[in-house]
Amino acid sequence: MDSSIKASHIEPSVIAFDVFGTLIKIGDRRSPYRKLMKWLKENGRQPKPDHAIFIMFHNLNLAELAKRLAANIPDQFLQELKHDLDEELRSITLFEDTLSTLEELKKLGFKLALCSNLAMPYGKIVSSLLPLLDAYAWSYEVAAIKPEPKIYQSLIDQLDCQASEVLFIGDTALAGFTGLIAFGISARLINRKNCQTLADVLNDVL
Repeated sequence: MDSSIKASHIEPSVIAFDVFGTLIKIGDRRSPYRKLMKWLKENGRQPKPDHAIFIMFHNLNLAELAKRLAANIPDQFLQELKHDLDEELRSITLFEDTLSTLEELKKLGFKLALCSNLAMPYGKIVSSLLPLLDAYAWSYEVAAIKPEPKIYQSLIDQLDCQASEVLFIGDTALAGFTGLIAFGISARLINRKNCQTLADVLNDVL
């Protein structure tokens, strides 16, 4: 079954990637932000759907976010969350084929970009693990999350290209690519759980 959705027939000049589950993996998943949401619920602060968006939308560290969401969060619990976050960040590694594939794509003349919904501490780690790329659309920097057009427009503006020139690679269900396609960006799915590699989904351009 073809795992690609094309917005146009123009050959891509830019390859954009999601991050976690595509280029990078978390070895020790502790989910500190999810624990914060659970604490809010257990302490009478019913989490709202936009709380998760708030976390990825703002350029704030965990302590700053926690205080914005709950005025009386216990310091001990906050320290536990910080510890969990530190351990999770330390466990972040690249998939084995990430660097070699990015290097090959760059040699072939492609511009490379990242576009991801994530909290600010994760973006800093990702940037430290990867070589310098041509564009970055972090949700917390753009103040928009996928599938909002603003986050895709940020990529286009940085790259000075047309949406039809961009091919996006991500690990979410293809149904989640609707916003990309509506914006004019082609998309392909990678399934790391089934040991699929970047070369598998980019076999026609590598």
